[in-house]
Amino acid sequence: MNAIDNSKVRAEDINLGLLLTALAGDKDAPLVFYYDGRPMRPGYHITEVKAGQFSGLDCGANPEAWTEIFIQLLDIEEGDRTHLPAGKFYSIIRKVTEHVQLDCSAKLTLEVSDGVGPIQLYCAAMPVSRAGAVHVELSPRPASCKPRDRWLAEENKRAAACCGPAAAGSGCCA
Repeated sequence: MNAIDNSKVRAEDINLGLLLTALAGDKDAPLVFYYDGRPMRPGYHITEVKAGQFSGLDCGANPEAWTEIFIQLLDIEEGDRTHLPAGKFYSIIRKVTEHVQLDCSAKLTLEVSDGVGPIQLYCAAMPVSRAGAVHVELSPRPASCKPRDRWLAEENKRAAACCGPAAAGSGCCA
């Protein structure tokens, strides 16, 4: 099967709970999101937080069900605003939980637009504290074929079991 392995992208994906836990320890630090090779402008703000429960049928006729949290960010320059402090972002999400049930283990998708171009979907890597700020790298959310992804994961598991350190002398890697 000649396919792109997207497992690395998904392995770096974090959920809402991991994001909030990381932000809780650095509440005064500016929160800087990076996407498309650049930081978001200091005037960015959260325009919407949505929670969804989805069910569907994948291309292999397998039923799928999942929950997903969407955080919409408007990437604009606005007056003399600075990057949102991590604690303010944390508080906004916690305020949303008073009105919307958020599953902190749900898949997290960030919707980003500059108000001119269309919304683009991103997943977030684990936040990193450096130089007095919290940095979060966003990666484009790729399309995926779930049956193919399961097959690739199984093939990778078989290869690791056969060619891993424990099997080095077994001859199966020859």
